[in-house]
Amino acid sequence: MDPEILRTSFAVVERRAEFALKYFYSHLFWHHPDVRALFPLDSPEDKERQRDRLFTALSLVVARLEGPGLHEYLRDLGRDHRKYLARPEHYTAVGDSLIAAFAAVSGSAWNPEVEKAWDEAYELISDVMLDGAGEAESQGEPSWWDAEVVGRTGHGDDLAVLTLRPDRPLPHLPGQYVSVGSPRAPGVWRPYSVGNATRRDGTLDLHVSLVEDGALSPVLVRRTREGDVLRLSAPGGRLTLRTPVERPLTFIAAGTGWAPVKALLEQLAREPGPYDEARLFVVARDIAYLYDRVALEGLRTGLPWLDVTVITPAPGRPKGQATERLLTALGNRANWARHDVYLAGPPGLVEEISSVLPRLGAEPSRVFCDELPSTGRDGDGGDGRPLGPGAWLLQRPRPHWHLPVGCDGD
Repeated sequence: MDPEILRTSFAVVERRAEFALKYFYSHLFWHHPDVRALFPLDSPEDKERQRDRLFTALSLVVARLEGPGLHEYLRDLGRDHRKYLARPEHYTAVGDSLIAAFAAVSGSAWNPEVEKAWDEAYELISDVMLDGAGEAESQGEPSWWDAEVVGRTGHGDDLAVLTLRPDRPLPHLPGQYVSVGSPRAPGVWRPYSVGNATRRDGTLDLHVSLVEDGALSPVLVRRTREGDVLRLSAPGGRLTLRTPVERPLTFIAAGTGWAPVKALLEQLAREPGPYDEARLFVVARDIAYLYDRVALEGLRTGLPWLDVTVITPAPGRPKGQATERLLTALGNRANWARHDVYLAGPPGLVEEISSVLPRLGAEPSRVFCDELPSTGRDGDGGDGRPLGPGAWLLQRPRPHWHLPVGCDGD
């Protein structure tokens, strides 16, 4: 398997992603009509989201071909894909159609050498994913958990914290996320961070921000009530506490990125170590979106060594000023080379801040954040609100599947 051939040929395919996806699904459903039910493609928006998620996963794999984290990423992906009821024969069918689509859109750039490289790459991908799925099955881990909504706290019209009680223990570490599905949006799963450390009663909180044309967030924020049952996938993510007690800490939380950071701080409050320097930056696009201030004040009291900075735009100023103020505040702090940094928020902000921190002196391998696959125009995974048609033409966004790589520091 030649990584350079894979990267070069994938760059060609990316430029023709729309046609590649159409060819892929046409080929797949024609030759394997039984898999059609696994792919919810009922609208143009569904197709766009599926394109973005497919190319997100492929781009992450291609970027990590020679990195130490590839096998772990693929095993986790296979474990997670059990929620789609994916079987070994589905992997074979998808691989055949994916390579057929790549060949169709690559033109003269496709040759026997390129095809051999992709055959070998896909064999590796599917084998490791199936190993991950098999390991989870052997350990008795369910494909998903059914979780009853036992509490709902609304914060304005577009944010809700849902408290869920899974039907069986769902082991998770503070800072991890779960994928969430609802019977009101069949086939749709979106990742949300768990907003608490482990509780004795096994309940967990999800912080959900509304995106108007989202596939799942309107269901969760506007229509989900106590007594409803949601599905939760196995927990994932590596935004988990790994800092030795002698090393200082910095936490940066923007928007509902507060959820995993809150869970990490709850863990510190339960297991206090001899930390002598820790700082927290909480960022919101407006003071009205500082939705969990009571919990924030409680953690500030319980962790007296934690220095807390809350950042919002000035009254009447655009929400982008919050990012500017955050960058200024970070630049005014010293000793970044000594700190481990835990960062959570919208992908665009995470990408920007994780690129700035090394220039301030932070060690890139100790800047920890999760790579959540973009959900395209849905935005439920933290992608931000979609542009309107006019703004989209004037300020066309880059493809959603180009995400920052390596920011989890592993």
